[in-house]
Amino acid sequence: MYLVDTCALLWFLDDNPSLSSKARDVIGKSNDLYVSIASLWEIAIKKTIGKLEIEESVTEIADICNDYRIMILPVKMQYLERIQQLPLIHGDPFDRLIMSTAIEEGLLLITHDSNIRKYNIDLFW
Repeated sequence: MYLVDTCALLWFLDDNPSLSSKARDVIGKSNDLYVSIASLWEIAIKKTIGKLEIEESVTEIADICNDYRIMILPVKMQYLERIQQLPLIHGDPFDRLIMSTAIEEGLLLITHDSNIRKYNIDLFW
């Protein structure tokens, strides 16, 4: 079971060659895929402030996730509790929420983020 981080999701949707072939295969074929609502929130904010230029709205991205059987996980209180236990290696609030979600749900996190790799978390790339 896998949690797809924001960048990996966007690279998959864009067919970006930066996404590893292993990650692309898992995202395209697995039935046990999840994405955090935090990723859609991050996309919405970055589009609004001009840091992300994509055509799709967050609703369209959610629909595409549904087409690929990628379940969107809501924020749970236990994720917020876990955030408080994470070391302050990486200050990005979205990444911290995504990491805590993966930890609490026992999911492999599909990410290329070098800052996330500094944590004791199960990753896939």
